[in-house]
Formats: sequence, C-alpha cells, structure tokens
Amino acid sequence: QVQLVESGGGLVQAGGSLRLSCVASGSIKSVGAMGWYRQAPGKQRELVATITRGLRGGNTNYADSVKGRFTISRDDTKKTVYLQMNSLEPEDTALYYCNVQGITSNWTPFQSWGQGTQVTVSS
Repeated sequence: QVQLVESGGGLVQAGGSLRLSCVASGSIKSVGAMGWYRQAPGKQRELVATITRGLRGGNTNYADSVKGRFTISRDDTKKTVYLQMNSLEPEDTALYYCNVQGITSNWTPFQSWGQGTQVTVSS
C-alpha cells in the first residue's frame, strides 16, 4: 500500500509564493512519474505539472496557465515531489493534489493520489 502526504498549502496574497510538498511512503520499489493537479470549486480536476524520472531530474510538463510561475521538482532519495508556486494569482485558488506512479515491492504498478492541500490566493 502506498500513501501520499501533501503539505505547504495555505492562504497567500496575490503575487506571493507557496511551496507544496508530497511525500510517498509504503511498499514502494521505485517511483516513476510524479505530478500535481488541482481542482477549483465547480470545475474539473486539471493538470498543473508533471515530472518524469531521470538522471538529471526528469522531464517536466506544465499547464499553459502556470508556465513561468510554477516549478516542479523531485527528490528521489526522499520519494518527494515539490511544487514551487510564485506570482500566485486568485485564479490559482484550488485544492491541489499530488499524483505518484511507480512499482510496489511486490512488483505491481501503482498510481496513488494525495488527500489534497488547499491553496487560497486573495486579491
């Protein structure tokens, strides 16, 4: 079983910054792609950023709305993915979820979601 614990959300004024973290734990053999998604009230969950596994930190992908403002990174030694969010806008207000894919200790693939961390940006 794989568990994800997110942290770092909160209330911030427009233009401010927050850093989200997501730690994976449990019966994990290896971690593959990691990512952040968000869901605002009344809207569907959407991709924010993803990062693959790689020798040089992996390849990243961002939603157009966050390019140049958000940075995703990972620390495989800690099974942790981060999302540095700068120049936050009220439109970034949402519940942010991390998503992790990988292989369990039983050599079965997994994909897990965190419980979500709230980000609220005031104008």
